[in-house]
Amino acid sequence: MSSTGDAPVPPPQPSLQPNALSPNGASTNGLPSSVFTLPQTAQLEALYTIIRDKDTSRGDFLFYSDRIIRLLVEEGLNHLPVVQKSVITPTGSTYDGVGFEGKICGVSILRAGEAMEAGLREVCRSVRIGKILIQRDEETMQPKLFYSKFPQDIAKRYVLLLDPMLATGGSAIKAVDVLMENGVPEDRIIFINLISSPEGLKTFSGKFPRLKVITGWIDQGLNEKAYIIPGLGDFGERRYCE
Repeated sequence: MSSTGDAPVPPPQPSLQPNALSPNGASTNGLPSSVFTLPQTAQLEALYTIIRDKDTSRGDFLFYSDRIIRLLVEEGLNHLPVVQKSVITPTGSTYDGVGFEGKICGVSILRAGEAMEAGLREVCRSVRIGKILIQRDEETMQPKLFYSKFPQDIAKRYVLLLDPMLATGGSAIKAVDVLMENGVPEDRIIFINLISSPEGLKTFSGKFPRLKVITGWIDQGLNEKAYIIPGLGDFGERRYCE
């Protein structure tokens, strides 16, 4: 996605709904305006019902979670800035539209975040992909960076950060810290995930108020083990191992 050199204009009004009320019982009142959910339609709830079901086969889990991921990526792109762009149609007419203002990059938080890369590539041809591996340090019990690999020009790109689940927010916060240490401004990062907890959203957005979060569903909360409830289990295990 290349710039035309013109001054950027605000993106079209996104179809996302900030601070929506989840029909699954989780009130999102009080969440920052930087948090957006997909429109809570019957179709979307049906997709989530399938992937939450413990008896859903791995094949169906892959198929229906991929559908949700594509929706999230498409909606995430609504928040990228655009510039005025004119083209000539096959009828010889001029159409005054818009084009994306800059280049993008996807960054997946390993390993579950890798599952979202295919959906990004299906929407954005030849998109560059970076990777971050973050695990808990057994001594400090804090998230620790074990591996990262980014395009050399990542500081000049808009970054779509990919991780399917946001529970406590620890790994996502560490991932953003690493991106910012590599020169990516906070307001050029969009975090995309399938399911979030209210606790994780408040912690994450409280630390990064200028960073937009696109989530498919906000669940009820965390249990005593910090698992998302009702959740869908371990996304990576269900995606790769069952």
